[in-house]
Amino acid sequence: MKTYKIIIMAIIIISLNACNNRSGNKKYADKFEGKVKRETISIAPKVSGRIVDLRVNEGDTVKAGDTLAIIDIPDIEAKLEQTKGAVISAKAQYEMSLNGATIFERQQIQEKYNAAKELYDLAEKSYKRIKNMADDSLIAQQKYDEVYEQYQSAAAQLKAVEAQKKDVENGVRKEKIEMAEGDMNRAEGAFDEASSAIKEHYVIAPTGMVIETIALHKGELALAGYNFFIGYDTDDVFFRFTMGESDLNKFSKGQAYKIILPFKKEQLVDARLISIKDIGGYAKKTASYPDYQLGESTYELKFVPANKSDVVQLFTNMTVLINK
Repeated sequence: MKTYKIIIMAIIIISLNACNNRSGNKKYADKFEGKVKRETISIAPKVSGRIVDLRVNEGDTVKAGDTLAIIDIPDIEAKLEQTKGAVISAKAQYEMSLNGATIFERQQIQEKYNAAKELYDLAEKSYKRIKNMADDSLIAQQKYDEVYEQYQSAAAQLKAVEAQKKDVENGVRKEKIEMAEGDMNRAEGAFDEASSAIKEHYVIAPTGMVIETIALHKGELALAGYNFFIGYDTDDVFFRFTMGESDLNKFSKGQAYKIILPFKKEQLVDARLISIKDIGGYAKKTASYPDYQLGESTYELKFVPANKSDVVQLFTNMTVLINK
């Protein structure tokens, strides 16, 4: 029985301490509590590929232009080689349409046909592979549509080259010259597209940031559009406070205020209130020691520092205060 009484007394003491902690530090009873925040940055690859190297770890600080990861994209490399041949052949076809066919130009149209056929075969293989994945709901519909469009485009290009191949020795009309020019422009566009995609081997930091989350590991497949790096912008620091509607009359948008850093010897930082946003959703009251009336609406106040150099060393989610 004595043991039960001791346990009950311990629970009462813990509850009282919790209530005291809940009420907050009396030293700061006349102040609102907020947090240091930074804008979130999410990074995703433009094309799908397998991660062969991760250059950063969670918690690292990187600069704009730093390489975060390297992705292997074999399909794009093959496409780049194919489009190189397509450009050469398309230019030759255009020249042939201007000057008339010779034995060498006939050979060139054959090379163009071979290149178009290889491009079609590659597109067909890619389409069949993507279709199987789409049937199993492993990829997004948009990705399937993109590959299907490439497949249709390759088939159309192959048919166009076949027609040119048949007519090359019969003389070239004005319309054929224009068509050859269009094919050349299209081949050059495909080459430029592949050249741009090949740069996606490297996942680059768009700005200075702190890496918070790395969602994938070396060897895993990174799908296009999937955010696998998430972090905070090191330069975009602001202060966020949450309070009830009864306290809003104490603040005015556009005015300057003093933000207190309690764990930095109560250092003061000049900041300006730039926005007041209603938090309309249920269970979104984010202050650590809320003191709201029943049914009272809550609002998020965003303050930006006047001098970023004063806050660049602050950690995200550190506590800040402002006078009531």
